[in-house]
Amino acid sequence: MDLKEIQEMIERIARSEFLYFEMEHDGTTLKLDRRPDGTMQSIGPAGVAPAPLAASGPVPVTPLPVQAVEEPAEELHEIKSPIVGTFYRSPTPEAEVFVETGSKIKSGQTLCIVEAMKLMNEIECDVDGEIVDILIANGQPVEYGEVLFRLRPSAV
Repeated sequence: MDLKEIQEMIERIARSEFLYFEMEHDGTTLKLDRRPDGTMQSIGPAGVAPAPLAASGPVPVTPLPVQAVEEPAEELHEIKSPIVGTFYRSPTPEAEVFVETGSKIKSGQTLCIVEAMKLMNEIECDVDGEIVDILIANGQPVEYGEVLFRLRPSAV
């Protein structure tokens, strides 16, 4: 998991209603705890014992900075999930992905599948353009209205 993915995860958690979040991926553990004032703090890396309590109370923990989501510099078209489900980039685990960042796409072209209640729903593009961002990892849950892709529309 690279720094950009970790920052995106922190931003999503900050926008959610989670009070506590813990995730382990490829040997990296991320633990976050939301304080009553809305700030988040790191609980500490995996395998490291927490600091002992001082006689006067707990050892202070520096809150993690929560950055605002940057607005794109250019006007990008967003493809949002029409349903709650699981995001898949390809029709089967062995198949090639539908699109990659930089792919030129046509209106009506399948971009991904969102599985909901064992039904595979193909999500199609509604404009011609080029994929700029793929915002969801394969196999991750998505919410209704969550942005899946950003694309640069083709000039008409």
